[in-house]
Amino acid sequence: MTTNKIGIIAGEGKMPIYIARNAATKGVEVVVAAVKGNAFADDYPDAQVFKTLRLGQLGACIRFFKQHGVTQVIMAGRVQHSSIFSNLMPDLRGAKFWASLKSVQTKNIRSRVIEEFKKEGIEFVSSTLFLENFLPPKGVLSVRCPTAEEQQAIEFGFQTAKQIAGLDIGLTCVVSQNAVIAVEGMEGTDRCIRRAGELVREHANKKSVVAVVKVARPDQDNRYDLPVIGKGTLESMAAAGFSVLAFEAEKTLVIDLEEVVKLADKHNLCLCAV
Repeated sequence: MTTNKIGIIAGEGKMPIYIARNAATKGVEVVVAAVKGNAFADDYPDAQVFKTLRLGQLGACIRFFKQHGVTQVIMAGRVQHSSIFSNLMPDLRGAKFWASLKSVQTKNIRSRVIEEFKKEGIEFVSSTLFLENFLPPKGVLSVRCPTAEEQQAIEFGFQTAKQIAGLDIGLTCVVSQNAVIAVEGMEGTDRCIRRAGELVREHANKKSVVAVVKVARPDQDNRYDLPVIGKGTLESMAAAGFSVLAFEAEKTLVIDLEEVVKLADKHNLCLCAV
């Protein structure tokens, strides 16, 4: 860490909240720019400065951080990719930026945003900077280990998810044996799991082994959009009746790890980092 001040561009979820908390614990001053409707001041008691901005206010965000002497920024928390079609309210710089995009894929948008901030002397740093303990190493975390059939589904799902992630479609797939039930799109992991659950209830053999597999992109940039799982992921799986959640070891952030493991054991799910 090269500064005593960090800026956070905060989306929804606990990840940016924990970053703010852990940074403050280390004596780092926290300045938060929240995406309107996704993050709220009451959740950031550790922030010295908090401001809400609309999605697309690129110029305003850069000015805000420069005004408060921020030179390093973390992008954390989820903002629905589909929001670009409904909630985009750009300022002048944001409008020019948007018009210059040749692709609206997540990877392209975020890498271009990083370039814009760099022009103004603001560097994006790894979103794991204050979350080093949130990245479990390889191993089974739950009491229950995968069966041979489940292990086969995990391996197939991992290969499939890596291909999907490489195409910047999503980071999660749901598989049964050697068949793909669902892949994650703009809706996010939990809704992908729920959609897969509906398909399984309608069409699949109830005895079928179903695995949910989440991975990082083959060329994952740790400055944005890391794979994340949490209690909601486990609750969605339990509701769908699925038996295995596998995620890429050392590259997936697990929020509230102890509680996630307890939920897995409560529902007799296999939870493993692979």
